[in-house]
Amino acid sequence: MSKKPPLLSRIPLKGLEVAPTQVWRGVVRLVPLIRRKVRNDLRLAIRSYGDDYAFVSRDGKDWEDPDSIYCSYVPHGLVVDWSDDGSPVAAYGMQVRKDGKVIRDASSSVRLAHRMVKREDKNRLRMLPLHTAMEGFLSLYFGGPSVAWSEYSRHALSYGLSPRIENTMSGHAIDGLADALRMFEIHEGQVGVLVFVEDALASAMVVSHPADYFALHRALIEDFYCDLFLWAGCFYSQVAPLEFRMNEDAVTSLTDLREELNRMKGDWSSLYQSMADGILDREVTSTSRYRFGPFHLQQFMTDLQPRQENHLGEAIVRNDGTLEYLKTYRLSHAQARRAYLLQQLAAQQWNLDATAGALNCSRKQLIQRLEKAGFGYLLQKDVLREARKQRKK
Repeated sequence: MSKKPPLLSRIPLKGLEVAPTQVWRGVVRLVPLIRRKVRNDLRLAIRSYGDDYAFVSRDGKDWEDPDSIYCSYVPHGLVVDWSDDGSPVAAYGMQVRKDGKVIRDASSSVRLAHRMVKREDKNRLRMLPLHTAMEGFLSLYFGGPSVAWSEYSRHALSYGLSPRIENTMSGHAIDGLADALRMFEIHEGQVGVLVFVEDALASAMVVSHPADYFALHRALIEDFYCDLFLWAGCFYSQVAPLEFRMNEDAVTSLTDLREELNRMKGDWSSLYQSMADGILDREVTSTSRYRFGPFHLQQFMTDLQPRQENHLGEAIVRNDGTLEYLKTYRLSHAQARRAYLLQQLAAQQWNLDATAGALNCSRKQLIQRLEKAGFGYLLQKDVLREARKQRKK
């Protein structure tokens, strides 16, 4: 039996090369990722839905329990085909297949899907891209207080953080992204892209095969992004051009020219990877979601740092450690702060005084931060009133 790949601790770009950047309107910068050695035993294809919303049963069957349902806009799914022995497989393509029940009325349609990752055949999976990672993020510390502290409301003690809600937006809201994707020149061997808006990393995408990337490239506009990029697209300034000059004095032969080109490629790669160090240079915490053949689907999140970039995402990793699929989402500053507060509370068994000490603030300040972050409903009303009174004084 093949060896199980380890859980990711960092996002590897081994086997991927960076090509020259392309910039649209001085705002959207797209950095191609090239794979020279392409295997044909893992293929991905898009399955379009076109429904207004999707309700996904996390356990695959119970629609009555609201704690087990994930609700979001899900414009498409990904179909993953693979072979166990390394033999080539064809991409599933655009064939129509029933994928959950659809309920329609005069104004909208809702899809009822079973599970984030569903096995449809012996060597075929359907997954909901990015939503496996977002659902995992929303379920962090979802159970709420682990001890019945008197400061917490009855609702918090009984139901935890139900429901847990985060707002995102589709790529259609980012000014210039649709045009950038339409005008983008896809390179030979391209399997991925780094998307920057005002030189802030918005998303990283990698697939296994160049033909699959060609089919999925425009689907980036349907992915969800944090509100940071809405404002960056609306109130943009011209990003600085990134120029790499050849040392003409050093070129006296074709060999010299080749060496200079390789040096420039190395400079490109180093610079673009440093621009994406918020995800590529950070430790991540990974969780296993599904094993199939010689592959492993994992979801991950960077260590939460409120003053830095924070990303979550999902990846398919081959047993030898090769990254075959990647999609990332950058958390907004508000989302990162909320998650960080919950993380600190959970680390201190939800004790307010201990958490305030860990955060180097007063109990009153912690309560104010919780209320400002939208978690005021977790606390008793008299606890909130007392903190507000002290703030006025």
